Amino acid sequence: MDAGPISEHGFLADGRTAALVDRSGAVNWWCPARFDGPSVFARLLDDAAGHWSIRPEDDFTTERSYLDDTLVLRTVFSTRTGTVALTDALALAAGARGHEIGLRSPRVLARVVEGLSGEVPMRVEYQPHFEYGRVRAYLTGTEQTVDAVAGATRLSLRANVPMTCEGGTALGRFTARAGTAHHFTLGYAPTYDGGEPALPDADRVLVEAAAGWRSWAGLHDYRGHYRDQVRRSAMVVQGMTYQPSGAIVAAATTSLPEKLGGDRNYDYRFVWVRDFSVTLQALWLAACPDEANRQFAWVSRAMGLIGDEPVPIMYGVEGERDLTEHRLDHLAGYADSRPVLVGNDAWRQRQTDVLGEILDAAWLMRYYLDPMSPEVRHLLHALAEQAALDWRRPDAGMWEARDAERHYLSSKVECWTALDRAVRFGTRIGDTADVARWAAARDEVREAVLTRGWNDRVGAYTGAFDSDELDASVLLMPLVGFLPAGDPRMRATVDLVERRLSRNGLLRRWDGDPAGFVICSFWLVGCLAEAGELDRARRLFEQLAAQANDLGLYAEQIDPATGEHLGNFPQAFSHIGLINAAGAITTAAERAGDRAGREAVPTGMATTEGARG
Repeated sequence: MDAGPISEHGFLADGRTAALVDRSGAVNWWCPARFDGPSVFARLLDDAAGHWSIRPEDDFTTERSYLDDTLVLRTVFSTRTGTVALTDALALAAGARGHEIGLRSPRVLARVVEGLSGEVPMRVEYQPHFEYGRVRAYLTGTEQTVDAVAGATRLSLRANVPMTCEGGTALGRFTARAGTAHHFTLGYAPTYDGGEPALPDADRVLVEAAAGWRSWAGLHDYRGHYRDQVRRSAMVVQGMTYQPSGAIVAAATTSLPEKLGGDRNYDYRFVWVRDFSVTLQALWLAACPDEANRQFAWVSRAMGLIGDEPVPIMYGVEGERDLTEHRLDHLAGYADSRPVLVGNDAWRQRQTDVLGEILDAAWLMRYYLDPMSPEVRHLLHALAEQAALDWRRPDAGMWEARDAERHYLSSKVECWTALDRAVRFGTRIGDTADVARWAAARDEVREAVLTRGWNDRVGAYTGAFDSDELDASVLLMPLVGFLPAGDPRMRATVDLVERRLSRNGLLRRWDGDPAGFVICSFWLVGCLAEAGELDRARRLFEQLAAQANDLGLYAEQIDPATGEHLGNFPQAFSHIGLINAAGAITTAAERAGDRAGREAVPTGMATTEGARG
């Protein structure tokens, strides 16, 4: 049995890594050391790359949900003979609460089966294959404890049902009866660090995980529009945070394809600077300022001393720069989509939009950066200097083209953003002559975008200078304050992009993009809200919200014809887009209420003034 559709998976997290569990009770992805570490279960990418399933022997249907305000997943199986619940969680450290969750997680996956009614024969199949399926450990142990050691990885599984080892697979059978419970705890440890895998009580893991996540949720009281969706997305983003450093990975997986059978299958288990500004804004809107502070501290440390060299556009979760890509040719790939890749060679690219992302984030955080440290001042000054010089250069663009560099409009707009925010900071980050030079460069960039970016034949701002091709990335222009959303040319651009690139509410990045790109679709919501078209913005938001899977999770892209999720999963960018779009609707509703003399909706932290004011 294969892993099934991407969207059939639920997401578990512990502040270091993530596991994906499908609707049939199979764990098909887990890299227990850290997000970008080697896998022990990777059936998402090949049937033979390892999994752990607990499921009824007979035919069944399922319903599932997260326990309220947690990433603890409960799946209820219904069969002709009874019903049974499977509850899954990655362990948090005992007693970890609030902002401490994830800092010392023990690297344990716990599963508890509870009989709810009748009698349900159950089957356990445990097949760990290490290092993306390259290494198959010989399983040993007693009836209720199974050990697997090979290479650098050690796993121990404790179960209160008999388990029989057959080579590289352990099998178990039991009957779940109403009122009974069966417990499974799987612990990981490196082979040579001298420690054994932790094996805490599974029930206790679930209790602690639920309490930990709820304590975190209790600190973040977003009160704007679409509260439930924002809170769920904020929790997903928190779950994709590597807590020891505070870095947020783009996705939990590698090589899930943008197109089935295609070759655009990349490793997203890293941290993109591009995501930085919108991530901080999302955390701000979702009432998570402490996480926003940690994010800025992380990127400052990761970048170090900036000189004339291009700014790195992505990092490992602890700030690593060399993310060299290599192929895993022994894996078939999701739905035969090859290559399967580990690492991502986009780290070598020049992408000048990142300059604006960081300075925009700093502007959002400006009150928290006061007094500004010499290190942060140097960073912001160096980035402004690069924007003033490099905005004239072509680059790989925000979609990370791997062919030729071009003069992408979104890169120019973000260079304008960098210079605009640098001018606003003024002498806090440079001397008077610096500020005057940045202001002059900012005005040059603006003039170039307004002239070479606008295409009279097309009737819109296009994806690159002197191009006829539309690109959804131009929707950033009003969102960063380059042009008002109601500007006639901007309005014409938004309308044309929606008309030509959108289907069923899902916006493709360009003509020929195989599926709708979720964050671009939420950018369109933001543009409509900024333009005062609140009803259209709400309708589109709700249409997009309905495209999430049954647990409220998004991949990177969604096929507008079938609704199938594509690309790596879950995708932080998609959830960040939802949060920011909800914030834009909230702000627009407040403005409309003020103009009409009506009471504005309560919003808590939902304001974009700090980012765009």
